[in-house]
Amino acid sequence: MLVSLIEEIKAKFIEHVESRYHYSLSQLIVEQPPKVELGDLAFPFCFELAKYLKRPPRQVATEIASSVGEFPGVAKIQVAGPGYINVFLKRRNFFKQLFQGSHQRPVRSTTPTQTKEKIILEHTNINPNKAAHIGHLRNAVLGDTFARLLRFGGESVEVQNYIDDTGVQVADVVVGFKYLEKKNLPAVQAIPGKFDYYCWDLYARVSSFYQQNPDSQKFRAETLKLIEEGNNETAELAHYISHKIVQCHLDTMWRIGIQYDLLPKESDILHLRFWHYAFELLKKTGAIHFETSGKNQGCWIMRVGERSSRAPKEPVADRSERDYEEGKIIVRSNGTVTYVGKDIAYQLWKFGLLGMDFFYHPFYRYPNGHTAYMTHSTPDRQPGLVQFGHGQRVYNVIDSRQSYLQNIVIEGLRALGFQEQADKSTHFSYEMVALSPRCCEELGIQLSEEDKQRPYIEVSGRKGLGVKADDLIDTLLEKSFQEVRSRHIDLDETEMKRIAATIAVSALRYFLLKYTRNSVIAFDFKEALSFEGETGPYVQYAVVRANNIFRKVQEEDPSCSPDSVQSFVQTLGTEAFPDERIEDEFWKLIYLASQLESNVCLSIQTAEPATLAKYLFGLAQAFNLFYHKHRIISEVDPLKKRFLLALTRIIRDQLEQGLNLLGISVPAKM
Repeated sequence: MLVSLIEEIKAKFIEHVESRYHYSLSQLIVEQPPKVELGDLAFPFCFELAKYLKRPPRQVATEIASSVGEFPGVAKIQVAGPGYINVFLKRRNFFKQLFQGSHQRPVRSTTPTQTKEKIILEHTNINPNKAAHIGHLRNAVLGDTFARLLRFGGESVEVQNYIDDTGVQVADVVVGFKYLEKKNLPAVQAIPGKFDYYCWDLYARVSSFYQQNPDSQKFRAETLKLIEEGNNETAELAHYISHKIVQCHLDTMWRIGIQYDLLPKESDILHLRFWHYAFELLKKTGAIHFETSGKNQGCWIMRVGERSSRAPKEPVADRSERDYEEGKIIVRSNGTVTYVGKDIAYQLWKFGLLGMDFFYHPFYRYPNGHTAYMTHSTPDRQPGLVQFGHGQRVYNVIDSRQSYLQNIVIEGLRALGFQEQADKSTHFSYEMVALSPRCCEELGIQLSEEDKQRPYIEVSGRKGLGVKADDLIDTLLEKSFQEVRSRHIDLDETEMKRIAATIAVSALRYFLLKYTRNSVIAFDFKEALSFEGETGPYVQYAVVRANNIFRKVQEEDPSCSPDSVQSFVQTLGTEAFPDERIEDEFWKLIYLASQLESNVCLSIQTAEPATLAKYLFGLAQAFNLFYHKHRIISEVDPLKKRFLLALTRIIRDQLEQGLNLLGISVPAKM
């Protein structure tokens, strides 16, 4: 509602200035005055206009304030300071509209002429070779939350989770089964228990095997080639491993409310010759060249700029080929394609630039009925009425250590002449997730005395050091359950577990979202699960507290029903409850509660979900202060009591809706 009102006010100012002064404002910034008595909105555009008119800004502001006329929803306009135009909103009208739920309308674009585009959002992208870890959770939570924000904003979003089933990581696990454990496909299929956990340990063993036996690297190269060729026993083993692991990953992510629309497989990009088509385009345009000498002899190379300062100097954990040298190599001397090469083909498909498509089949059915489709390279299954790709904008959620390599993919589009699509390709980057020393100890990870003094401990899947996502979630569930049981011994165990699960998901998701994307996170159980401070449970508890108020009021004073509060709101501004009773203290809270929509808009514009997380924490703080100061249940003035209940409902609704956008629900009790 506030966003729409601001847009209407801005539009009228722009029209008035254009009509009266024949001047088009380059931009119309809106600020919030430092004190509520100075107004609700402050416009500084008169400073720009004054330069054009060669007149004092305050004189111009005074002239505009007296000539612009009335605005809907605006009580008055005042000139402030050296040339600001301050706007005071009609409090009762604003309060009524907010209460009636107009804030639940989809967020409107701040650019009226912008048309909605189909957005393809790729996130998670865990190599299907072992269990997911905490770093993958940050990727998935960021991507899932951003998709929720975009959809709330009215965008059409397709969420994809790219499956790198032909990469070196899958090849390494195949090497482990074939050469370390001497297992064939039936033996691998017979492995009991959590398959992704088994592969986690095997992957670490293979890394040690390579280090101790330098010649063993040939097994990786041979295996990679066989996987890419397909139709052989090695490729079948890799297919089983990757599909089994993907199912484990989807199970893990669903535990925290994350789901996908499409799972594109790298192997299908190869088998359907997507890469062949992209390769021919790259050669035809001269974007790549064949190296005939030097260390890259026999490779197809893309000419790119100087190495970025963000490019890793050492192999990145879980993707050793993603360093600078391998980044500019598109095809290796043995004929295999690097990650970057396949990703260029994939990016072309996302934008519908290949003129080719996958086949699709249902792969995973979520408990809520949603189906995740997986790509397929042969038309042996009926795909149904599904269509994917053909996006107008693409976001790739990949950690910041891959910035240089993501830039190569974008430069590949430019080299092919697809400038618009390159401009609409966004690397949604983020920093790594580490563990606090205290968290490591709670998880049973042995640390040296030196490591115990560090601010955080980095994880490494290759070394087997880290925390599996399911283990982390299990620990959060157990700690949440203990907290719930200590507070509500009267509840049955099933209800305790349900509440504990909601709190655990809140703790994890909020912790991963409250930091800006360029911040390194050191995860800590105690900090995440706290009911005090900037945590998900703290914001949840504010909503639970509001719901408790409504329940107790209904029990003690049946006359304060929801219908009676609704009826009371219609009397605002009348003699029964004049405007003066909406004091500045209450107005600050009303105005803060109205800013959910603008914070969602800002989160989308900056691709920074932390903005919304911090706003919700601030609103929860303000509500808790309000709660402690005003005893709503015992309030003797019936009109004020209904007003306080109406205000509480507004805040409750805004908090609940905001938490939902973060992927967090609210339990009945805490």
